[in-house]
Amino acid sequence: MTPQEKLQKIRAEFQHRFLERHALIDGALAALLASQHVLIIGPPGTAKSMLADELCRRITGAHYFQWLLTKFTTPEELFGAVSLKSLEADDYRRVTDNKLPEAHIAFLDEIFKSSSSILNAILSIINERIFHNGKEATPVPLLTLFGASNELPEDDELLALYDRFLLRFAVDYIQEDFRFLHMLQAQRPAERTTLTLDELRQLQAQTQAVTVPDTVLGVIAEVRRELRTKDILASDRRYHQSIGLLQAVASLDGRSVVTETDVFFLEHVLWKEPSEQAAVHSVIHGLIHGYEDEVQELLFQTRELRDYAERPWEDAEQRARAIIEAHTKIRNILVKVEEIHQHVQEVGRALDKVERAKREIQEIQGQLLERL
Repeated sequence: MTPQEKLQKIRAEFQHRFLERHALIDGALAALLASQHVLIIGPPGTAKSMLADELCRRITGAHYFQWLLTKFTTPEELFGAVSLKSLEADDYRRVTDNKLPEAHIAFLDEIFKSSSSILNAILSIINERIFHNGKEATPVPLLTLFGASNELPEDDELLALYDRFLLRFAVDYIQEDFRFLHMLQAQRPAERTTLTLDELRQLQAQTQAVTVPDTVLGVIAEVRRELRTKDILASDRRYHQSIGLLQAVASLDGRSVVTETDVFFLEHVLWKEPSEQAAVHSVIHGLIHGYEDEVQELLFQTRELRDYAERPWEDAEQRARAIIEAHTKIRNILVKVEEIHQHVQEVGRALDKVERAKREIQEIQGQLLERL
């Protein structure tokens, strides 16, 4: 089984186990491929830590670290105790065995309850992949860190940490009764597909080789411009990192080229407040599929005009007048459709739906002319 096939099997097994979490599952796997971090906001008991733990179990040879942070958490709990032997040499060094600096995948619950002394160390680990230990800045093997919280951070000093999580998901308890019942009856999986660290690195290399067309970059620029008009602002760093994420989303599907549809995944990247997610989705949908919606509306108008012209009329004169009126309006509709077709062609987007609608409108116009 190839690494890509194993990845798809892991994805399917996760979807079977973690119900109503499809976006979060794809986000977690994409974050692993892109070496990014994930923030999960939601109440206790929504399988946040379980998903991170299960993901680490799928990477053989990977070290996992999990901790619940409180305002009383000490640096020793996360980074290890101070080495007495090193102190004798005037080197304030920690013994990091089985602690966060040794982890490939980590889960920090209630992450925004960390103190200032812990905050700076976490920032350097997740952003620069470096742990300042004694006199040295030591590289860490961290691939992905999952942070969880019941609420968004309020203190300004926590905003830097909040911004380091490229992917953000707001989760809740299972909503649908049939899925809830499935969860109650679920048993531990009989098999657990795994990847080696080397296989994961192969997948990461494939991800970095995924092509990002200029048309996709253009859509991202349009998304940024539209969101700014709605006062939904994201840092330049987030937009830059989102390119690697889109490569991972495409790679997760086994594709070597990012498509415009992949941009929809940025609805988990570009919001600050969960209430903004719907607006981000709406903007992306409007830019990617807005022209399709517009053409579909023009097609509906054409069908209504056809029905109007074909209704029973008292005499032939009224019928002819109605057909001429409908034909004139349909001709104007075709002008609009042609303008949309030309624009879509210029920006390099899919023309299938536009051309299908255009053909049907032309057929309706031709049918009306035959009735004159």
